[in-house]
Amino acid sequence: MDGRRRNPYELTDETPVYVISVAAQLSGLHPQTLRQYDRLGLVSPDRTAGRGRRYSARDIELLRQVQQLSQDEGINLAGIKRIIELENQVAALQARVAELSAAVEGAAAAMRQREAQVHASYRRDLVPYTDVQQTGALVVWRPAPKRGE
Repeated sequence: MDGRRRNPYELTDETPVYVISVAAQLSGLHPQTLRQYDRLGLVSPDRTAGRGRRYSARDIELLRQVQQLSQDEGINLAGIKRIIELENQVAALQARVAELSAAVEGAAAAMRQREAQVHASYRRDLVPYTDVQQTGALVVWRPAPKRGE
């Protein structure tokens, strides 16, 4: 979450609201098929205090995906479970990459800011001598000794 307090009554795709009969109707599957998918770990709905299943909109979408992979693509349930695991792993890795990219960008911005501070602190009485690149000669400037030294 982004640190803000979420309204406990706000419905999201993750909110478990559908009982098994409604989830079955929305997904086009039989309730017994949903129970089997739960036992196999393909879709894991939340549970109520009385152990009743509650499905979210995301669960319904996952049930439809399982049905499509099984019926249209001919993939067995073990293969579907592996596909779902890999998709979840990819999503987690993408989130981690985004997090690390933001951290790198933040560090780069801090580095640029620090570099600008260092450049701003340079003494202005010294100027770079560009002849070093052309002739290889380096001129060293030494201030004249102060009177009395």
